[in-house]
Amino acid sequence: MEPYQDINARTVDRWVEEGWEWGQPISHDAFVKAKQGEWQVVLTPNRPVPRDWFGDLGGKAVLGLASGGGQQMPVFAALGARCTVLDYSSRQLESERMVARREGYSIHIVRADMTKPLPFSHSVFDLVFHPVSNCYVQEVEPIFKECFRVLKPGGILLCGLDTGMNFIVDAQEERLVFSLPFNPLRNPEHMKSLELSDGGIEFSHTLEEQVGGQLKAGFILTHLLEDTNAQGRLHALNIPSFIMTRALKP
Repeated sequence: MEPYQDINARTVDRWVEEGWEWGQPISHDAFVKAKQGEWQVVLTPNRPVPRDWFGDLGGKAVLGLASGGGQQMPVFAALGARCTVLDYSSRQLESERMVARREGYSIHIVRADMTKPLPFSHSVFDLVFHPVSNCYVQEVEPIFKECFRVLKPGGILLCGLDTGMNFIVDAQEERLVFSLPFNPLRNPEHMKSLELSDGGIEFSHTLEEQVGGQLKAGFILTHLLEDTNAQGRLHALNIPSFIMTRALKP
């Protein structure tokens, strides 16, 4: 079997071609509004990230980690940040290039696998923005360690994290059908369900791994908010299935 990371990159490329919502870049009007102070971004499906989690982004070095697609980084560029985006999907990075050319700003674009050491020096970023993507990675704690390494002292890590709720239910979100941890590389039933749903290669992670992993890396957790799916029965029942966190490198 080829590396699951490559399978996921190819899958996301195809999703973008098919109109995936997280692969649709922002419009020119949205960019202009961001420059005028009208903006919001998300780490999870619905809930905007509170603005006070960011501070003043003017002149700050921001890394969008698995954040390609031309949705968040253009906003940060409009706010005066010096932006770098790392993603493993070529199509997501194409969107970043397109928006940067259209709006006339510079962005450092890096195609790389975030499960490997990040290709950056120590203590170079003021903010790492990391939307929901750890569900496509088998081991998450090394990612938090790398985020800690590349952030400056006082730097901020903003993460969107899947809590595992989506992995235990059937397609209609009515019955509990799968065990945790959800790992298709170890459980053929899990792999079969992903193949049927065209879900790429996904993995569940515990809060111990995701929140505890940030703490183990050395971060100080400052804020945590919950969010639901964008649609479906769990959303209708207001059952949280995601969290967003803000953590600080001392």
